[in-house]
Amino acid sequence: MNTLRILIAEDDAVQREIIHDILRDAGYTVDAFGSPREAVSALQKTTCDLLLTDLRMPEMDGLDLLREALRLRPELSVVVMTAYATVQTAVTAMKEGACDYLAKPFDKDELLVVVGKALEQAELRRENRQLRELISDTTALGNLVGQSPAMQKVFDTVRRATRVSSTVLIQGESGTGKEMVARHIHFNGPRKARPFIVVNCAAIPDTLVESELFGHEKGAFTGAETSRQGKFEIANGGTIFLDEIGDMQIESQAKLLRVLQDGVVERVGSSQSRQVDVRVLAATNRDLKSVVADGQFREDLYFRLEVLPIRIPPLRERIEDLTLLIDHFRQKLAKRLGRPAPTVSAAALDAMKRYRWPGNVRELENTLEQVFILCDRDSIGVDDLPEKFKTREPQTGEVQLPSGGLILEEVEQDLIRQALARSGGRIKEAAELLGLSYKTLQYRLKKHDIDKHEAGSG
Repeated sequence: MNTLRILIAEDDAVQREIIHDILRDAGYTVDAFGSPREAVSALQKTTCDLLLTDLRMPEMDGLDLLREALRLRPELSVVVMTAYATVQTAVTAMKEGACDYLAKPFDKDELLVVVGKALEQAELRRENRQLRELISDTTALGNLVGQSPAMQKVFDTVRRATRVSSTVLIQGESGTGKEMVARHIHFNGPRKARPFIVVNCAAIPDTLVESELFGHEKGAFTGAETSRQGKFEIANGGTIFLDEIGDMQIESQAKLLRVLQDGVVERVGSSQSRQVDVRVLAATNRDLKSVVADGQFREDLYFRLEVLPIRIPPLRERIEDLTLLIDHFRQKLAKRLGRPAPTVSAAALDAMKRYRWPGNVRELENTLEQVFILCDRDSIGVDDLPEKFKTREPQTGEVQLPSGGLILEEVEQDLIRQALARSGGRIKEAAELLGLSYKTLQYRLKKHDIDKHEAGSG
């Protein structure tokens, strides 16, 4: 017997019995009533997936029953049927919340098609409700979904950050969702109607950082043909998101510190101070404490930035969230690709849980999209996954310390050389393999005095 339950309200006994038998024979659980009042009583006592109601009935007509049914059960699918079919009654029923309309007389096939479609809509609404309930329990920020304790801590801090205008430092590996968190904080906070300006500190040449952030006057340097506002002036009243703040050159950090302390900027080539009111959200994939210890980042600036610290854990540290994330992306991709998304088999899920996910949630979404497009079956197996998932070697990310110990700097140098070899000497690709920014890898090449011929031209 089908677990889907249909409730029928039809005062014509012959019609009621025919409809009941057709739906019962199709495998549905069916309750049929000759009185709309009895139907309302049944809705109050038990759940159902579909109400099939006649339009013209004594005591209460079909539209009144439709309204009362949806008041009791807002997620219910309702199909109205009547021998008095007019365009106006159909429009009225749909406006009141009916999902479809059946004009009498109708045949068995027409009834089953309409009922099938209505139940599909009911199932979709139920899944969406369950997802909303799950999200309300776990919290989600776009693709940042999770139930793990680590993510609960992130969500709690983010909620607190949206209520204030304090500086926030977001730390996490590439692909964990740092910019997503920053956008959520701004667009759910007190400055949401004001500008949100994104600055990728790693992408700006060192010579132009100050000009980009603080602006410049005409003639301040070669090529400065006109005066120009910096990002802080443009963001006045709103928020500036300084992505990859750990890669900012130390000379520029002093000016940034002044903005955080006094709310004052000076354009390059000008001695005039300009007051700005800007909330700063900063992010980095580096351990800023270590960068401070290395002398590459100002300690006073670090403390100014870390008013509200948020650390987003890498996916491998919250692998218990993988199933939830896969379900989230399945629904998202099904909508984007316009077709049902295949399920993920238990064996494929186990393989994905063993993988280390260096690209984190971004890599997971890209992997699932690739697999969904290429898979023609209803379920994804291990053979459908990319080769990187098929190794039988454990990939938990745990490094075993040799019994004789090791020299950490030698390990770091060896890993850098391996990454350079694997990338063919391309520094950018090697940096991605190591989870570092381009500038960070350049700094470590210099620190370890690794010959540039080993790195190639980059």
